[in-house]
Amino acid sequence: MRWYHYVSYFWGGAFLANAIPHFVSGITGHPFQSPFASPPGEGLSSATVNVLWGSFNLAIAYLLLARVGKFELKKTLPVLVAALGALLMALMLANHFGKFYGGSV
Repeated sequence: MRWYHYVSYFWGGAFLANAIPHFVSGITGHPFQSPFASPPGEGLSSATVNVLWGSFNLAIAYLLLARVGKFELKKTLPVLVAALGALLMALMLANHFGKFYGGSV
């Protein structure tokens, strides 16, 4: 496997983790921060915007994970690389959104 496949899988995991809070907030009808709010990343965007943004992130994750190289769930290293990307993105999101919801350390 080429080195850039692992870079793709790392970012695919990151985009997958970023898709979750936006999509879930959107489909439950709750406003949530997005890059399209004012100010970006701090103000609230509508549920519709968050469904669209979450879906976009999911599509990018699919392209990076499923369309680059041969990502297989049975192979440990590619899964660990994608999981590392997801974990680091999740920690960054927890820190960022925790400032607004009282969960930041």
